[in-house]
Amino acid sequence: MSVKSEVFRDSIGTINDKGKRNWIFARQPKGKLYNWRSLVSVIYLLVFFILPWIKVNEQPLFMLNFIDRKFILFGVIFWPQDFFLFVIAMLTFLVFIVLFTVVFGRIFCGWVCPQTIFMEMIFRKIEYWIDGDSSKQKALDKAPWNKDKILKRSGKFIAFFLMSFIIANYFLAYLIGMEHVVVYFKEGIAKHLAVFLPLLTFTSVFFFIYWWFREQACIIVCPYGRLQGVMLDPNTVVVAYDYVRGEPRGKIKKGEEKKTGDCVDCAMCVHVCPTGIDIRNGTQLECVNCTACIDACDEVMEHVNRPTGLIRYASENNIAKGEKLKPTARSIAYSVVLVILLIVLTALLSTRKDVQATVLRVQGMTYQEQADNKISNLYNIQLLNKTRKVLPITLRLEDNDLKGVIKVVGSDMEAEKESVQDGVFFVFIDKNNLHHRKNNIHIGVYANDKKVDEVTTNFMAPGNR
Repeated sequence: MSVKSEVFRDSIGTINDKGKRNWIFARQPKGKLYNWRSLVSVIYLLVFFILPWIKVNEQPLFMLNFIDRKFILFGVIFWPQDFFLFVIAMLTFLVFIVLFTVVFGRIFCGWVCPQTIFMEMIFRKIEYWIDGDSSKQKALDKAPWNKDKILKRSGKFIAFFLMSFIIANYFLAYLIGMEHVVVYFKEGIAKHLAVFLPLLTFTSVFFFIYWWFREQACIIVCPYGRLQGVMLDPNTVVVAYDYVRGEPRGKIKKGEEKKTGDCVDCAMCVHVCPTGIDIRNGTQLECVNCTACIDACDEVMEHVNRPTGLIRYASENNIAKGEKLKPTARSIAYSVVLVILLIVLTALLSTRKDVQATVLRVQGMTYQEQADNKISNLYNIQLLNKTRKVLPITLRLEDNDLKGVIKVVGSDMEAEKESVQDGVFFVFIDKNNLHHRKNNIHIGVYANDKKVDEVTTNFMAPGNR
């Protein structure tokens, strides 16, 4: 690639030579890809704002309650005992992200990352509506604090803070459920000050990000952009400038024979970039693959009667050698690992138990000799009911050859919905059927006469006779 200087790699476009913030006044994008991104964003935001209101069997469809350690994913309740499922699910997600990045670069950042969608499709549009396009924003920034500037700054401040407050409430709804958020609003701040103060903190964080920090969140804070340096290879598809076709750059002069590449050096790709980079310098840390430069360049190419696609989704090998996208050893390896993890995760989810039992012999006790030549052991049982129904529980000894019986202490056992229940029971077995001091037994847990779990424990006896 014809690049006269590599200085751009030593600093970022949002910081000036004096180390101070270089504010980005991006021109409002327009074009085919921006329309598609807007449609994706509308669907994304509809799901985000509607999902907390949807209930299944009087429970949220989606909730991540870290306080009560209760997680509902599309109607299925998960508890801390299902933590291994979360570990495997997170590993699967990470491998998917790595594979997706190896093949398609940072397309996630530009199209479905919450930071990008909220910034570009909500807050940036509010800014365009109040302050105008980039030229008017620059003029307003340099203007003295007159009535017009005060009104616009105040209006944008209020709009940004209210939107941040709404977003913070919806994030809270994903944590505790929308019905609780509604109750807190109805009952007032004074009664729920312990909830309102953290909510105000989150609102302030969101406001700070979208009012001042903005693209810095992607450039400085987010680790994904930095990881791409080790995940991308010459076959990765990214938003790229076709330097083979575009160089050398030059303006078009009427009536003069073409002596330059297709790039007319209009810098429109720079003006629309939300992170202030020049995509013609190549793949950079700051690029979030938002495609604004593609739309801007295509519009210019159409005006000068040159083919579109000077900036497009392409790989380095596609531009330099004209090669088509092809699988690499690394992408195949990640795909194999991803498929294995998906199979394991699917198997674990399909065999996940709705009722989980833990049985332990009561500490400090061995066995008790009973009448009729019986030996008894006392056990504690803990039942985790993951369903939304109260389940009557019965226990059965699954070892038919032992001919034992189980007697529950107290009333019949019931597992309350979405809760943990404790119980105590005896196991009675004929002494003649016990041939070891420590015997393995299997206890079946039945709900409505359906076996939902089986627990293996030990039964203590006098030993060999």
